[in-house]
Amino acid sequence: MTELVALLSRGEGTWAQVAGIIKQGDWEKIILVGSEFAMKFQVPEGKEKLCDFIEIKSSRLVELKQELQEKLAGKIKGTEVALSIASGDGKEHMALISALLAVPVGVRFTALTKEGIVML
Repeated sequence: MTELVALLSRGEGTWAQVAGIIKQGDWEKIILVGSEFAMKFQVPEGKEKLCDFIEIKSSRLVELKQELQEKLAGKIKGTEVALSIASGDGKEHMALISALLAVPVGVRFTALTKEGIVML
C-alpha cells in the first residue's frame, strides 16, 4: 500500500482516470489537489475516508508551487508517493511535481491502463 497524490483540474473528462486509479488501487491515503471547482469530484464509494482534499488558489507558477509545498507539508508519511497527473495542464504539473520534490518525497507516476494500474 502507498499514498496517492492526484491532480484534479478543470475538465471532468480527465476525472475518470483519477476515479479509476482511486477505485482500483490499494491506497493507504489519497491526497486530491485542485481548485474549488474540483470539489465537485465524486470519490469512488468506499474510499471517502482515505481522501484529503487540498484546495489551490494560486494561478501563477511560482506561487502555485509555494502554495502546494506549504499545504503538502506534513501530509505525506512515506518517502515516495504514487502521482497521477492525467488531469491538469503543464503549469499545474510542474508546480505539483516541484512541490512534492521539495517536501521532499519521491514520485512514481501512476496511470490506469486496460491492464490495471501501472507505476511508471
